[in-house]
Amino acid sequence: MIKKTLYFGNPAYLSSKNEQMVIKKSSENESGVAEEISVPIEDIGIVVIDHFGVTISQYLISLLIENNVSVIICNKSHLPNGLFLNLDGNTVQSEIFKAQIKTSRPLLKNLWSQTVTAKIINQAGLLKLQNKPADNLLSLIEKIKSGDTSNVEARASVYYWRNLFPTEMNFIRDRYGEPPNNLLNYGYAVLRAIVARGLVASGLLPTLGIHHRNKYNAYCLADDVMEPYRPFVDLIVCNILKSGEDYTEITTNLKKKLLDIATADIFIDGERSPLMVGLQRTTSSLANCYGGGLKKIIYPGFAPESILRKKRKKY
Repeated sequence: MIKKTLYFGNPAYLSSKNEQMVIKKSSENESGVAEEISVPIEDIGIVVIDHFGVTISQYLISLLIENNVSVIICNKSHLPNGLFLNLDGNTVQSEIFKAQIKTSRPLLKNLWSQTVTAKIINQAGLLKLQNKPADNLLSLIEKIKSGDTSNVEARASVYYWRNLFPTEMNFIRDRYGEPPNNLLNYGYAVLRAIVARGLVASGLLPTLGIHHRNKYNAYCLADDVMEPYRPFVDLIVCNILKSGEDYTEITTNLKKKLLDIATADIFIDGERSPLMVGLQRTTSSLANCYGGGLKKIIYPGFAPESILRKKRKKY
């Protein structure tokens, strides 16, 4: 089931009743009554709170977390800076935690090589969709060693960002750089929350990474697993640039487009799937790798042209 992403960019009071989220807007309608809407909590996947005038009841927060809903809090710059997650997201969580902690170094290095390979393949896939050269990028895959000790990921990244956007932009990927870095930052923050939600649902501890090990980072594993998913955010940004819409500031309309990442089409394990649904395949396969049931993480890709044609005909 595709879960809903709810964005709150205006004052509102959020509470719960009969397993429903009750949304009461501060403004009144023509009848002088504040508008009230109800949404089943079981249908919600992500809640983004992006206004200091939003009030949410503690009981609703508890219900959302129990239903594995990611609650994202934004700062005064309207960028996500906080995340609520379920601490008990899987029935055999303790067993999975133990397997995750005991994972051997060789297996971690192998999983990271798989992750880097999947990321570069998707970067090349996006370049092809943008009619940009990708063969040089694909040629780097052969140079990936266990654990990517030669840092092929960084070399691929340089080539990727140099070619993805129009040459005249002279784009440099920098978290604090010029737009469209702002769009990428926002999209990646939402993606990170989706990945963290999937990890918790699969019983994994988001703090213990495959490759990332920063002691100040509580989401090292989420930062690892999201790598092959980043190009799907990049695709949304490419489409925004092509639309000609002003992206120097992240407007409500741009946020809506970036929040659509949760339902973006991906191609995973031979099937087309919404990203949030497919992500669960990825995190579940990773848990099985830790437990010894699998040796390969199931990562997504861009749909083959045949699948894209079918989609165009269908819609």
